[in-house]
Amino acid sequence: MTVTANSFTALSLRIATEPNTQTTVASILTRWYEANARDLAWRRPGASPWGVLVSEVMLQQTQVSRVEPAWQRWMERWPTPAHLAADPPGEAIRAWDRLGYPRRALRLHACAAAIVERHDGEVPDDVEALLALPGIGTYTARAVAAFAFRQRHPVVDTNVRRVVARAVAGEADGGANTTPADLRAVEALLPGDEEAAARASIAFMELGAVVCTARAPRCEECPLIGDCAWRLAGSPPSEGPSRRSQRYHGTDRYVRGLLMAVLRASDDPVPAERLDAVWPDADQRRRALDGLLTDGLVRQRDKTFTLPG
Repeated sequence: MTVTANSFTALSLRIATEPNTQTTVASILTRWYEANARDLAWRRPGASPWGVLVSEVMLQQTQVSRVEPAWQRWMERWPTPAHLAADPPGEAIRAWDRLGYPRRALRLHACAAAIVERHDGEVPDDVEALLALPGIGTYTARAVAAFAFRQRHPVVDTNVRRVVARAVAGEADGGANTTPADLRAVEALLPGDEEAAARASIAFMELGAVVCTARAPRCEECPLIGDCAWRLAGSPPSEGPSRRSQRYHGTDRYVRGLLMAVLRASDDPVPAERLDAVWPDADQRRRALDGLLTDGLVRQRDKTFTLPG
């Protein structure tokens, strides 16, 4: 059964009236995390709030293994928002390389400029101030507040929704999108202490990312195996539609990537005929290029194209 908004509302009420659920889940997962957490650079004690913010943007729809080297290069070149804001946005796009969804690079550049202008170059520690930055949504604002500033906020992504749905609600997954009911349910599981809550938040996320996965959960390795409501119910499958992997090769996004690769590799304006050579379907190529121009990722002058300066 797929968790609905109503079931998560009922779940948050149940957690609120059963304090042992909160204490057990949060404490077990925090202990597990402290012994099993992946050693990621943005989690280390010396990581700056800017480093945490950059990691959260890079990790959207991108695997950790691809993000790690890109994050290291980015932080070496732009260790503070001021360093990034001082460079043209095209350099951010170039450095983004093949992480995918390059609009994220533009958003990070705009975010850095806003941090310099509004906050003297320091990442703000207030959720509302974070939300006011370009390209920063509810999830990212809460994640930065929790992971960089050790505040008590429900940080809810697909992994967290799945862990809570299975371990506490006994259902196969937590649905496709985060709802206010999800936030209330997860917040009810967090300890009252801010530091402990921040550790619990990242522990929920880590378990969902490496153990309580969507397709092949490693239940025998899960610290909640004896208490997981989903396991105790016989691990019933989701009643929602199965998620099929999407074809990438040959899509408009794939062609956009080919065009961007040529532009990133050139310091000079690229003539149209060079872009024409990357893909044989002229209509699809034009559609992909038009999308890049609309998104501000590419600029045109006469019959040449460049990254934004």
